[in-house]
Amino acid sequence: MKVDARDLRTNETDDRGRIYLGTEYANKRVTVAVVNVESDRPDDEELAAAYREASESAETLAEDWDGVSDEAWTGLDE
Repeated sequence: MKVDARDLRTNETDDRGRIYLGTEYANKRVTVAVVNVESDRPDDEELAAAYREASESAETLAEDWDGVSDEAWTGLDE
């Protein structure tokens, strides 16, 4: 099957992955090929990096809080 590049269109899907072709295709048999899929969501590597960064920040925050908390409790004892 030969495809003319002018016939290719890029459309956005709805939240359920559906795409609206238009009324010109109503009551017609349509064959659709997915050539490329782009996502606006982060991939697994980006999510893993963000998780590592958040985890490291949480550790630092916990360490800082530990010191401040100890100081506060010591101050109450005095």
